[in-house]
Amino acid sequence: MKIIDVLECLENFAPLSLQEDYDNAGLLIGNGQDECSGIITTLDVTEKVVEEAVKKKCNLIVAHHPIIFKGLKKLNGTNYVERTVISAIKNNIAVYAIHTNLDNVVEGVNFKIAEKLALQNIQVLLPKEKILKKIVTFAPKENATEVRNALFTSGGKLGKYSECSFNIEGTGTFKAAEGANPFVGKIGERHEEKEIRIEVIFPGYLQNQIVKALKAAHPYEEVAYDIYLLESKLKDFGSGIIGNLVQPISEKELLSRLKRDFKLQIIRHSPLLNKKISKIAICGGAGSFLTSLAKASGAQAFITSDIKYHEFFDADSKILMVDIGHYESEQFTIDLLADILKEKFPNFAVLKTKINTNPVNYFF
Repeated sequence: MKIIDVLECLENFAPLSLQEDYDNAGLLIGNGQDECSGIITTLDVTEKVVEEAVKKKCNLIVAHHPIIFKGLKKLNGTNYVERTVISAIKNNIAVYAIHTNLDNVVEGVNFKIAEKLALQNIQVLLPKEKILKKIVTFAPKENATEVRNALFTSGGKLGKYSECSFNIEGTGTFKAAEGANPFVGKIGERHEEKEIRIEVIFPGYLQNQIVKALKAAHPYEEVAYDIYLLESKLKDFGSGIIGNLVQPISEKELLSRLKRDFKLQIIRHSPLLNKKISKIAICGGAGSFLTSLAKASGAQAFITSDIKYHEFFDADSKILMVDIGHYESEQFTIDLLADILKEKFPNFAVLKTKINTNPVNYFF
């Protein structure tokens, strides 16, 4: 098995096109065509994680956080990023980052937090924009069903509805030139054909796949099609999630459960409101940008990390803001990545790092 096979599996789960503009997800170090000897999943890539990969004969590290985030202008080993990159290159270790694209899928990073809390009716808090596209093509009336079905293999889904399309009957014209091989009509003569205009929506990251399916199913030698970017939001992708507890609990019970299940040494939170918690908003990692949406969603609590001092005031006596720590909120991502890969490659060595890469420590 090649490294590229592993990457394709990960990108089918969390396409790279879902990452935020500022991010740097993808294959950061290494060659996708190399044979894969083993995989280690981790939250962060450090020198110790690279050493662990070498010791366990794994030549691919799959991490949540990109080790190369900003541009590297030199590799002199003057900081941990440069030293880690140098070590990975020297030992022929490939490094792959699956960051905000994994945050932006409903079964990604935030789902693991929700799973620990046994939340139900999970929905994306901030659906991602500019993901949906629409393909428009024209097919002979007799072939329209075949073409439409081919497009449905990659598109036509909107929320809980599938095989969504719009169709208009009309007349198409063309004149085939010398050397052409027309499906209908004669060389040098204008031809009129009853055609169906077919419109099908699809997620943009599947564009190459849907165009390929169209061309394979279409009878014409030259296939005409347009692709438009839609304003509609795709509710399966985006930042943060919201969900409901099976039974309402008190604020202190929620905090106690978080401390126990996430093995927390400390929890920072806004003032208690003496309200029952039944609906919770979640964002693994830094999520204070979602505070207003968490309040608007009707959630009584918002679990995230990296909340700044003044941002706690944004709770405004309307929601309990809970900061459980960046590493702590994303720690189960290591398990998530391993589970995705083990399901796809059950007979392959997929290991979870034994290194605690959390750079934050607490003194009591």
